[in-house]
Amino acid sequence: MVAGPRQVGKSTLVQQVTDQLGVPVRYVSADEPTLRGTDWISQQWDAARLEAAGKAGAVLVLDEVQKIPAWSETVKRLWDEDTRKKRPLKVVLLGSAPLLIAQGLTESLAGRFETLRLPHWSLAEMREAFGWSLEQYLCFGGYPGAAPLIKDPARWSRYIADSLIETSISRDVLLLTRVDKPALLRRLFELACRYSGQILSYTKMLGQLHDAGNTTTLAHYLDLLAGAGMVCGLPKYAGDAVRTRGSSPKLQVLNTALMTVTTGAGLEEAKSDREFRGRLVESAVGAHLANAAAAGECELFYWRDRGQEVDFIVRCRNRLVAIEVKSGRAPQAHSGTAAFAAAFKVRRTLLVGGDGVPVEDFLGRPVGEWID
Repeated sequence: MVAGPRQVGKSTLVQQVTDQLGVPVRYVSADEPTLRGTDWISQQWDAARLEAAGKAGAVLVLDEVQKIPAWSETVKRLWDEDTRKKRPLKVVLLGSAPLLIAQGLTESLAGRFETLRLPHWSLAEMREAFGWSLEQYLCFGGYPGAAPLIKDPARWSRYIADSLIETSISRDVLLLTRVDKPALLRRLFELACRYSGQILSYTKMLGQLHDAGNTTTLAHYLDLLAGAGMVCGLPKYAGDAVRTRGSSPKLQVLNTALMTVTTGAGLEEAKSDREFRGRLVESAVGAHLANAAAAGECELFYWRDRGQEVDFIVRCRNRLVAIEVKSGRAPQAHSGTAAFAAAFKVRRTLLVGGDGVPVEDFLGRPVGEWID
């Protein structure tokens, strides 16, 4: 299973690999305006079986498989049939709604799959592929498909808004999940982009959104947007699961391109506006950590108590790392790394930016290197 947000290179990666295999490959996609049924999966599977018959094997690639209702049960049945009859067919599933895919895998396919998670591209990847600087990465984020368009900012912005944001919301969230208030979900997405890096209670969000919804609905919609790889709400670290679940979330974009497009800011503003650049820096650090958490490498929280705050708390194998970001904008709470370290057993504390670890160095290395 290859899973991740839209436009991070899942299909390109699989195509590049299958082109080098030297065996028959059948590549089909369920990404159509109308939903396909499970009989379509069976038809494509049978066609791939015919191609594999009498040969060294074949590969079936099913793209956007989460669009098909009850896909996991059908895949389980067909895979088990091939296993019993020892058919040499390899199957690759791709999907751009990790939350829905994970539900299908755990419900029906336990013990039958291996997951490869592709997050948004990091600074190191964008720099290697396109020669980007830190400032370009902060402004344009980690979407490789949009990279050739940055010389025309208006065109780049339209591409992100139409091909990524609108497509992810309409086809990866609204089409596949029951959403009673789609307009509220869209406004919540915009709010999360504008307030990325800030802690907002659900009650305050409802006031900002001017909607008669409830906090449970907002929390659910935020989970759906996180499942589509767009924005998420970080919980407060409390050392207690019940108090953590009941905390106000810290809003966090998973790609800073979503911030600049939503606010209408450009590269020059991202450089010259100290307040906005500070928000971009903090959100880029948070996105780097949040994407690692989405891939299962760690858990991510924030911490605040009596006016003291730690921007990010990373937990991995019972190790805690407290990370404070010195972004250049005025802090909304006093740094609380010393207080957090006194209250909890911390492996290390990190300062990113300022006279600490350079932002470019932090974003240029995998999160695991800062934890171990």
